[in-house]
Amino acid sequence: MIKSLQRKGGASAAEDRSQVQVCDVYKTYHVGEVDVPAVRGISLTIGSGEFLAIMGPSGSGKSTLMHILGCLDRCDRGQYLLEGADVTRMSKRELARLRNQKLGFVFQSFNLLSRTTVLDNVALPLTYAGVSRRERRRRAASLLDRVGLSDRSMHLSNQLSGGQQQRVAIARALVTEPVILFADEPTGNLDTRTGAEIMALLEELNRESGLTIVIVTHEPDIAECARRVIAVRDGKIASDRSSGSGVDAEPRDTVHVGT
Repeated sequence: MIKSLQRKGGASAAEDRSQVQVCDVYKTYHVGEVDVPAVRGISLTIGSGEFLAIMGPSGSGKSTLMHILGCLDRCDRGQYLLEGADVTRMSKRELARLRNQKLGFVFQSFNLLSRTTVLDNVALPLTYAGVSRRERRRRAASLLDRVGLSDRSMHLSNQLSGGQQQRVAIARALVTEPVILFADEPTGNLDTRTGAEIMALLEELNRESGLTIVIVTHEPDIAECARRVIAVRDGKIASDRSSGSGVDAEPRDTVHVGT
């Protein structure tokens, strides 16, 4: 059982339903003399406390969309509001601060420091936030307990299994108490059983703490673990629906795709 995470400010989902608002966003990559449109006129809203999956085949634009939502990349045009703040107008420094303070990231390749202890891997984001060493270690230890790895805190990350490393990566993403957790193919390097365990952990975090979670995947069974599934094709939203794991399974009609 995961101990409940306190949401910053104690705001309920009802008080902050429009956590993310994206309006007519475009992104094109320039490869030599060729323009490659990755996102083409996407608009969507994500409410606080949602568990959302963005799925699609390779090249569909799903990862580019996540990078825009996670402030890892900028859109070429359109507007992105995060908790009411216009992300598209922020400087690089402001975006870096936003990512550190409000957003958490989990990747397919774990991205852990192999010759660093599990505890220090989890505490690392707090170093950039200027948190004292004692407080960094206290908060990291608490998160490792929450993901069931307190007995591995002094191991090196390369001494852990793939599933354990992904749990460490999740703890590291949560240590700054983000308002949104982004997970890009979080089960991609895991076997089926371990992948199911990681998805169960994410579901529990969402259910018990109200943490907003956005995952990117090309696997339909992984996407169905989320409560809402957005399918992306050719840089546009092809469908937006509630999954079978949600309260209802009716199609949504709240998303409008730009032309």
